[in-house]
Amino acid sequence: MKNKIAKNAVLNACLTTAYIVLISSFLFYVPKALDFNKTEDTLFAPILMLSLLVFSASVAGFLIFGRPILWYLDGNKKEAVSLFGYTLLAFFIITAIISAAFFVYLLN
Repeated sequence: MKNKIAKNAVLNACLTTAYIVLISSFLFYVPKALDFNKTEDTLFAPILMLSLLVFSASVAGFLIFGRPILWYLDGNKKEAVSLFGYTLLAFFIITAIISAAFFVYLLN
């Protein structure tokens, strides 16, 4: 069972990272591709950004908290807490690797 929890945790962390990379890439490349740098600021930009923030928080919350909450409500409290902890650990490790790669990139 512990192996299954670890696999689920790594999967949840990887899916969360993939979602973050997808949204970040979209926000980085689309304005350049569509030449939005020359457009006038409007009220729609903050509305879009706040909507994206709420949507992203919901998706990330589902990916990180979804299965642990279901397991907890099903009575598998110990496994739920383990899954949540392993997911946070896996996501922390991924974040540390990305941070290290960023700092190596900055130094070169």
